[in-house]
Amino acid sequence: MSVRRRSARATVVLIAAVTAALAGLALLVVLTNRKVDRELAKPAAPPAPPVAPVKLTAKQRAALPHSTTWTKIPKAQPDPQPFAAGDGLLVHPEKSKIVYAEPGGPPIGVLPTTQLDDPTWLPVIESRPKWVRVLLPSRPNGSTGWIHTGDGKTKQTRSPYQVHVNLTSRRLTLLKDGQETGSWPVAIGTKETPTPVGRTFLLASLSPSDVDYSPVILPLGMHSEKLETYDGGPGTIGIHGWPDKGVFGKAVSHGCVRLPKAGLDAIAKIPLGSLIIITK
Repeated sequence: MSVRRRSARATVVLIAAVTAALAGLALLVVLTNRKVDRELAKPAAPPAPPVAPVKLTAKQRAALPHSTTWTKIPKAQPDPQPFAAGDGLLVHPEKSKIVYAEPGGPPIGVLPTTQLDDPTWLPVIESRPKWVRVLLPSRPNGSTGWIHTGDGKTKQTRSPYQVHVNLTSRRLTLLKDGQETGSWPVAIGTKETPTPVGRTFLLASLSPSDVDYSPVILPLGMHSEKLETYDGGPGTIGIHGWPDKGVFGKAVSHGCVRLPKAGLDAIAKIPLGSLIIITK
């Protein structure tokens, strides 16, 4: 009989303990739900206002270097992803713009509205509210800077085109919306004057009357790493044609990319600012 009584008492104690535990759990759930409801009921915090650009005096602005193929921007930050494809976003300053190291940061240069007599169009590699980070046409290669777009003086568009140059296969490929539309063998730089690698962009389109080796020369926002100057220019790397078909597929240039006529005709039609990605 005593065993049965102890067993019954143990069962009652166990049931009471389970009941208390369930009641505690239920209370915890209720309190947690109330806390969540209170948090959800709170109004969302307003977004932080866009960072304002640093104001400059006329004297400070005049002291900044202009960002062109002829200049160097010593304080420019390097491209953080030098082989990334990007999304095709391009910008054009309708008035000269200050270039900053970062949003709200120190000024590093001035971006003019034209490059080599063509409109300045640059690829965007990063965006923040009322700011864009762009590739610059100046030395050193891969230079980037931020421009403020909050004044409404910056046009935007998108290019569906990209150009990939592979130095190992010595081949240039044109892509539209990620799909190949053409591919051609190219001549590239020698070991002494190699074609630099990284992502750059189509800076301008020139048709000089005193050049007999190519009807069109397409300067890029990139420079030779070995030549400070070449043929009177600042050592700008370009894409152009060549009359001797025997050079294609060979490493024979001073760093420029030589392209057959069909390829040159195709590349000459893509928008200024379109990305050019050169890989080994």
